[in-house]
Amino acid sequence: MPTTIRAAALGAALCLIALPAAAALYKWVDANGRTVYSDQPPNANVKVETVNGPPPPGNPNAAKELAQKDAELKKRQSDRAAVTAKAEKERAATEKRAEECTRVASALQQLSWGQVVIYRANEKGEQVPMDDAARAKERARLEAWQKENC
Repeated sequence: MPTTIRAAALGAALCLIALPAAAALYKWVDANGRTVYSDQPPNANVKVETVNGPPPPGNPNAAKELAQKDAELKKRQSDRAAVTAKAEKERAATEKRAEECTRVASALQQLSWGQVVIYRANEKGEQVPMDDAARAKERARLEAWQKENC
């Protein structure tokens, strides 16, 4: 219970301290023609104008802080976009590699069928059947690639 009383007393003290800051400023012209400024309204029947106090002091570094926060935001967005682009590039490379591995596996399977004739193009662009030595050489090349990449 004492903590609650202390908190209430502290709140009341803060409110009392803040009252002068919220006080109004009055402006009027007295009987002698002088302009008077006061925090108390005049006693006489005169035209009174309420003047707002000066605004609270601003943060002189506000523009710099705002620019810094904006730069940090843009950097985070740029970093996020770079990470996303990198992930997309890696995903595309992985898909391409998987497709190439599937093609190599299919080619290896075709090369293992001894009764099927496989044709390759020679230097002139003519189709020539692969002999057993060419099949073995191509199979060894594809198996090495598959072992390294798949």
